[in-house]
Amino acid sequence: MKKIKDLKKWVEGYEAIRQATEELTLAFDFYKESIVSEEEVDAAYTHVTELLEAIEMRNMLSSEEDNLGAVLKIVSGAGGTESQDWASMLLRMYQRYCERVGYKWTIENYQEGDEAGIKTASLRIEGDMAYGYLKSENGVHRLVRVSPYNAQGKRMTSFSSVFVVPLVDDTIEVHVDPACLTWETFRSGGAGGQNVNKVESGVRLRYQYKDPYTGQEEEILIENTETRDQPKNKENAMRLLRSQLYDRELQHRLAEKAKIEAGKKKIEWGSQIRSYVFDDRRVKDHRTNYQTSDVQGVMDGDIDEFIKQYLMTFSDAPSNTL
Repeated sequence: MKKIKDLKKWVEGYEAIRQATEELTLAFDFYKESIVSEEEVDAAYTHVTELLEAIEMRNMLSSEEDNLGAVLKIVSGAGGTESQDWASMLLRMYQRYCERVGYKWTIENYQEGDEAGIKTASLRIEGDMAYGYLKSENGVHRLVRVSPYNAQGKRMTSFSSVFVVPLVDDTIEVHVDPACLTWETFRSGGAGGQNVNKVESGVRLRYQYKDPYTGQEEEILIENTETRDQPKNKENAMRLLRSQLYDRELQHRLAEKAKIEAGKKKIEWGSQIRSYVFDDRRVKDHRTNYQTSDVQGVMDGDIDEFIKQYLMTFSDAPSNTL
């Protein structure tokens, strides 16, 4: 059913473009006969262009993982309250983006800041091509503004990191060694009702991971406090672990591909990718050089153009597009 649904969207996209193209041709013929105005022809042309760009961008997402949901984690950088406030602003931005495009989001983990904002938070995002689009947000996001937390009104620079991994489903096979798993339980904090602080519903998963390619060992730590049901939180934590293990394999594939295609393109997952300068009313992506002066719109979740520019620049889609 998932494959059928995906194919149906391609058919619907094609039909929409075909119909819009016919309407544009008809509008142009009417314009020559002075039946419609030039503005109406321009509007029809713009509509066709938007439909073409939308399906072209979808064609950029041809990898197996692009069809999956996503787990988006935000971690505040050094800088105390200012960075923690910036992290909470980014969390709101992605929540608003999901609502704009019709994605379902759920908070998997949430740790409040010392005075304001958050230290870290994780969103589980489900929707069509969620990972394919949101993978462009991987990296360090930089904020420059006059800080409301600085008594002297100085301009401050803050950083927060965004990590996006595919949300694996039943179609993806990921091996988890039970012998490397340990569990801990704890009382959840924050909002959630009377029960949340009285029962040890929060779970902490520790997985002793050994990189199959380098032999390097490390501990993967995952916390989940999404529900008051401990078994349900364990199930969610296991799903997040599988997502992380899948992402590590994916990163290895990307690294190997980068060696082969060195110089063709550069993907830096942990680099500073975007600057948000509030005073100058400017948001700039350093990978594509795309920028906008609509700072408020971006913070309200309007990041579509940033995503589009990234995919057009770094996509692995075949050249024989529409």
